Amino acid sequence: MKKMVTSAACLLLSVAMAISVEAKTLRMAYDADPVSLDPHEQLSGGTLQFSHMVFDPLVRWTQDLGFEPRLAESWERVSPLTMRFKLRQGVNFHSGTPFTAKDVKWTFERLRQSPDFKGLFVPFESATVVDDYTIELTTKEPYPLVLHLATYIFPMDSQFYGGSDSSGKSKAELKKHGDTFASKNASGTGPFIVTSRQQGVKMAFKRFDEYWDTASPGNVTEIVLTPIKEAPTRVAALLSGDIDFIAPVPPTDLERVRKSSDADLVTMTGTRIITFQMNQARKAEFKDKRVRQAMVYAINNEGIVDKIMKGFATAAAQQSPKGYAGYVESLKPRYDLDKAKALMKEAGYEKGFSITMMAPNNRYVNDAKIAEAVASMLSKINIQVDLKTMPKAQYWPKFDERAADVMMIGWHADTEDSANFSEFLTMCPNKETGYGQYNSGNYCNPELDKLVLSSQKETDPDKRAVILQQVEQLLYDEAAFIPLHWQNLAWAARKGVGVDKIVNVMNFPYLGDLVIQ
Repeated sequence: MKKMVTSAACLLLSVAMAISVEAKTLRMAYDADPVSLDPHEQLSGGTLQFSHMVFDPLVRWTQDLGFEPRLAESWERVSPLTMRFKLRQGVNFHSGTPFTAKDVKWTFERLRQSPDFKGLFVPFESATVVDDYTIELTTKEPYPLVLHLATYIFPMDSQFYGGSDSSGKSKAELKKHGDTFASKNASGTGPFIVTSRQQGVKMAFKRFDEYWDTASPGNVTEIVLTPIKEAPTRVAALLSGDIDFIAPVPPTDLERVRKSSDADLVTMTGTRIITFQMNQARKAEFKDKRVRQAMVYAINNEGIVDKIMKGFATAAAQQSPKGYAGYVESLKPRYDLDKAKALMKEAGYEKGFSITMMAPNNRYVNDAKIAEAVASMLSKINIQVDLKTMPKAQYWPKFDERAADVMMIGWHADTEDSANFSEFLTMCPNKETGYGQYNSGNYCNPELDKLVLSSQKETDPDKRAVILQQVEQLLYDEAAFIPLHWQNLAWAARKGVGVDKIVNVMNFPYLGDLVIQ
């Protein structure tokens, strides 16, 4: 009898093990799909989400904002300017080519040529290959954020991207919104391989059979990503069982998802600032500080948070969210319509003027509705707005063209640090360094740039915080941009899909580690 019980137990164990390794397909829906397969073409949340699926960083963030090793097994500072990384051995790219330090160096140099990414790497002097599995990153001066930047180095397959394509163009060519080899082909070391792609319709991925991270608990073997721009449709697809995982969940549907017996809701306080930028190169009126201030005073961003975001955001008066080094406690939202009208009159624009405005309609939570509300609020100080909203695939080329007088931009600090906001959003635009790459307002203040650059060299946290707080105060006084709010984060999944373990405040879900019960 005892032998029969033991045999039965073994059978049950075998069945359980078989179930645990059963192929799992994740059907997911985002509000949009990546604009390209090139991880260096656009510095955006969609690109970074994709990068964590198909590539792997040297180091990645944990949920509690610590660092954990990925393609770099360990690291040590060997001098005030140099950090040495020991790389993981036995890792292959999707092409079958072994991963080595030369791929890290090749990727590092390509990042420094990217219009979007090179601004991050200005403080760096070089990447030096010590041996096949050791590389050193050296900065020009002592720099406090080397590990932060290592999270943005996703080694690419230098052999796969070497040579020329069928049309004679370099496979390594990097071009924004361009039809390049890298924009249509990918070879990384990540957990998933792209198997098919219809831009704006569907992307399919399969698990990489030779994925190095055998300790990962992830059991997803296939992913089908369907972009669903309309938030209600996205939520309905989840609740009907057609989709397993969605993001983002709109504020209007949070309670609906929360009350569902078939779905789990995961929320986090966000650090992405949503703003409008006023283009001083296109509109002479914006060069007058009083006009910019009037526009900030005219916009009731607390009302937007309350009515449009349903409280699922925090009204902002600065770039840095609470907890960041540059956050200034005394800076508060300043809606005051009478003050706004007085400033317009003082500046000589009491009768107002007309402007063009553009915003995406599927990039940020309620982005189109927010833009409509802002346009309405500006009309109360006689600024007439010609507003156009469009899908992000069409919006980003327009943004790069600076195609409207006022444009929406949201930003999550790539380094989880205050300086990053200004490096990309408010420093003087500079094509050589990449600073100001997303400054569509063409705001330029040498004093601000000097402060931001000095913060890069300051390794004392307290002194650095003082500098970054001076930056926020200056931007506030200058009304350099229109701050709206910090957008909270929400994901939802059907019961049994453990997304709570793989999402984070950066909004880069680590889908390779996802476990579906």
